[in-house]
Amino acid sequence: MTTLAEEDADELLRALAHPARREILRRCWDQPMPAGALADALDLAPASVSEHLKVLRKTGLAVLTREGTFRWYRADPARVAALTGWLATFPTSLTETS
Repeated sequence: MTTLAEEDADELLRALAHPARREILRRCWDQPMPAGALADALDLAPASVSEHLKVLRKTGLAVLTREGTFRWYRADPARVAALTGWLATFPTSLTETS
C-alpha cells in the first residue's frame, strides 16, 4: 500500500467532499465511462461533470484513457485504498504528535 502524505490526504478528502464526485467514482468504479454518460446518469450539465472530473483526475482518484476520439474515465481503487490506509492510522497519528 502506498504511504500517503498528510497534504495528499487533505486533497483527497476535499475532492471526496462533494457528493457529485463521489457518485462519479461509484459510476466508473467497475467499468470506464465517458463524460457524456456520466452527465446523463447524474443529470448534471456536461460542463459541471467536466469540472468534477478535472478535480478527480488532479487528485488521482480518476484516470483518463483515450481511445481514438473517445475519452474514458475510471476510478482508481489504489488511490482510494491509500486514503483508507491513511485514515486507519489517523487516531494513532494524533497520539504520536501530542
